[in-house]
Amino acid sequence: MTPDGTQEWYALLQKPWFAPPAWVFGPVWGILYFLIIASFGYVFLQVIRRRWPVIVAVPFGINLIANLLFTHLQFGLRNNILALLDILIVLFTIPWMMRMVWGRKRWVASIQLPYLLWVMFATVLQISVTWLNK
Repeated sequence: MTPDGTQEWYALLQKPWFAPPAWVFGPVWGILYFLIIASFGYVFLQVIRRRWPVIVAVPFGINLIANLLFTHLQFGLRNNILALLDILIVLFTIPWMMRMVWGRKRWVASIQLPYLLWVMFATVLQISVTWLNK
């Protein structure tokens, strides 16, 4: 139980049949955050060292900000609609990120695939939760 009742609030929301149990999110995001830190860190380092133009890092920066905002929007503000808009930004920036680095470092683009697949699933889940709790 959290002091602000976040877990209780989320548990009371109507969820679709395919919603995984809450304990799944921690391990999945743990793996994804490892991939995100490695790939985003590499991209930002290349830009800081001026090996790559700043434009390459733009979708990574947008994605990082939107990703970090999601928890606040969904659980802090308890606003499903803002969380949905936010996760759409996260979703649409991932293919953009992949395109920006594909010709430079394919491994950076390739390790975004699990992130993309999870965020696609999470987006469908968020759309469903938003719709069921309108």
